[in-house]
Amino acid sequence: MAFTIRQLQYFIAVAEQGSVSRAAQNLSISQSAVTEAIKELEGDLGVILFDRHPRGLAITHKGHQFLRHATKILADVSDARRTFSGEAESATGRLQLGVTSLVAGYVLSDLLARYRRAFPGVEVSAIEDNGDYLEHLLIGGELDVAVMVISNLRDRMALQAEILEVSPYRLWLPLGHKLAGADSIGLTDIAAEPLIMLTVDEIEENTGKLLMALGARPHVAFRTRSVEAVRSLVATGAGVALLPDLVYRPWSLEGDRIESRDVSGALPVVQVGMVWRRGSGLAQAARDFIGIAQGQRGIRGR
Repeated sequence: MAFTIRQLQYFIAVAEQGSVSRAAQNLSISQSAVTEAIKELEGDLGVILFDRHPRGLAITHKGHQFLRHATKILADVSDARRTFSGEAESATGRLQLGVTSLVAGYVLSDLLARYRRAFPGVEVSAIEDNGDYLEHLLIGGELDVAVMVISNLRDRMALQAEILEVSPYRLWLPLGHKLAGADSIGLTDIAAEPLIMLTVDEIEENTGKLLMALGARPHVAFRTRSVEAVRSLVATGAGVALLPDLVYRPWSLEGDRIESRDVSGALPVVQVGMVWRRGSGLAQAARDFIGIAQGQRGIRGR
């Protein structure tokens, strides 16, 4: 039996929540319906999508690969509906986008691909830069929309923002690390570990504030602007990392496993969203892009 759109929606919800119960709660359905859908999906694909453990579910390497396909399938379904509604046939114009480095490869790429398929007649240009500079360009009218981290948006009087995704911080560990099997991990546990620090957006600032609040100076083993470098360094045991779940992938480029664990205590979250100049008359191309992004958020949130 071929898998269904509903099974894909349930699978994505479980993958994002890491728990059947939380996924069922978000979907407003029974846990048994979610469990059965995942079981049928695994049977149809012939692979194990999740490893079961007492604290919930952990997506497998095969599951992670299929997650990308499932997300794309649901996005394509949404695109097909939009295409046959007739709204994209004659759309022309120009769209100028901005993006911060943390989200460029994790949010914008799929979003931009969907927009190009839906509105092929629109000319799109995009630049990547830090949040402060993108705010400057938006206020000056040099950008239509930016997709960026908005947790620390500076000029909220001049700019309007809409959240696309909220991503909590989690601890990244190499396979077999002593903290991986702990019932509970606190910030005091992390303070004693060498840290691999990502230095893009506000990541370094947030991590430093967390650990300094404990009266402990972070032991930073390595600073880098590359998420892939963080993965490789963590996977090979050079240190641990505190990063938004948004950028977590369970494997490094070299194929080494990376574990991800919750941390007890009040950790910040990263808000990713769209930003545009408040009160400005948005061009149709910009309004269409915002509509595509809102649709993608709806797919992820179901």
